[in-house]
Amino acid sequence: MKADHVVVVGAGLAGLSATLHLLGAGRRVTVVERSDQPGGRAGLLELDGYRIDTGPTVLTMPEYAEEAFAAVGERMADRVTLDRLDPAYRARFADGSSLGVFSDSFAMEAEVERFAGPAEAAGYRRLRRWLTELYDVQREHFIGANFDSPLDLVRPELAKLAWLGGFGKLERNLRRFLKDERLIRVFSFQALYAGVPPQRALGAYAVIAYMDTIAGVYHPRGGMHELPKAMAAAAQQHGADFRYGTTVSSLEKRGDQVVAVHTGQERIPCDAVVLAVELPEAYRLLGRTPRRVPPIRWSPSAVVLHAGTSRTWDLDHHTILFGDAWRETFDEIIHKGRLMSDPSLLVTRTQESMHYVLAPCPNLLTAPIDWARVGPRYRDELVRTLERRGLDGFGAAITTERLVTPADWGNAAGTPFAAAHTFAQTGPFRPRNLMRGTGNVVLAGAGTTPGVGVPPVLISGRLAAERITRPR
Repeated sequence: MKADHVVVVGAGLAGLSATLHLLGAGRRVTVVERSDQPGGRAGLLELDGYRIDTGPTVLTMPEYAEEAFAAVGERMADRVTLDRLDPAYRARFADGSSLGVFSDSFAMEAEVERFAGPAEAAGYRRLRRWLTELYDVQREHFIGANFDSPLDLVRPELAKLAWLGGFGKLERNLRRFLKDERLIRVFSFQALYAGVPPQRALGAYAVIAYMDTIAGVYHPRGGMHELPKAMAAAAQQHGADFRYGTTVSSLEKRGDQVVAVHTGQERIPCDAVVLAVELPEAYRLLGRTPRRVPPIRWSPSAVVLHAGTSRTWDLDHHTILFGDAWRETFDEIIHKGRLMSDPSLLVTRTQESMHYVLAPCPNLLTAPIDWARVGPRYRDELVRTLERRGLDGFGAAITTERLVTPADWGNAAGTPFAAAHTFAQTGPFRPRNLMRGTGNVVLAGAGTTPGVGVPPVLISGRLAAERITRPR
């Protein structure tokens, strides 16, 4: 589409990625953001002297952020310092065992052998090769591609993906390599954030485990919010016009074209629009009602307790505290709409005495829980669980805290993880970034192609920009 001036609605990671790629292609860009700062889900909370990441707390596949900076001739390293986490995280199990997850193949193989014996270490070697092949075949043609129809899947890489087991079940694939149930959890728990249990998730989604366990996990010095802050600064330096604290009220259409974006203060003429907002908000602005059958299925949500403490414990940056229950956990939060009876928790220590405790839970559609009433009691249950799992005296040590429940996220269905990655919501079946009947509006973000997570969201911004700048 011919577009000299593009309005990007939303300054989250997807909108910022789109902005940098559009600027690199010579477009003039205005960014409209309802918050007073960039970041979206990767936001910042300042609480009693702490600077707290409100969303993702680590960065995987930093090359996708790097390519956004490179679009305007910059280097990410000049604006953001990344520290590689080693181990990427540590898994602690109910039986008292613990496993460090290292991206280095030799270190991880030695750790698996220590943890589960030489046979499992040999299985890990084969698993590592499989995960790498799986990622290589998906990187350009499935994760990093725009789809216009399911026929776009019909390419030679599809046969290889099928041969690798990408269309089989994730857990079944993992059992080809590993027998130890604890190891299978480590390489499959990520499916929860894609909204499906490992027993039902496509094998293709093992690429999330590749990103976590092989490609490496990084922490921007100062917190994840440093990344969107740096992207916004680079975009502004290269000509983007940011309007913070501004909400888009409507889109002005002429035929199938949007010719202006209206806010409460002004009319912004444009040649194209990128809607890097929640799917329901995008549909509202477009005056569209999705006709998907069945309707969109949303991922589970999460309760997050931000807790500053007067003491510390022996924790890595990321620690996963697994309960005994596994299959029951997924069934409870995805299908039965219940809180976990035996919680598995993610504890992140981004600063010396600030803890980010994440507990997966049902979204607001699966379980319309009265979080104003239940939230404080569940907070107490989380504290008791942490204390039972080795963080003795955690509750008494809390000096400042903030509880975030599904009622607080402000996203569709009260989930920060967007539309689930079921088969019917994957690849060309996921809500497209182009809308029928609207010739110059493109979507970006976790709800559209390619999906949930920091790397896919950064890719979605590039794909949205390509819809505008590359001839069909």
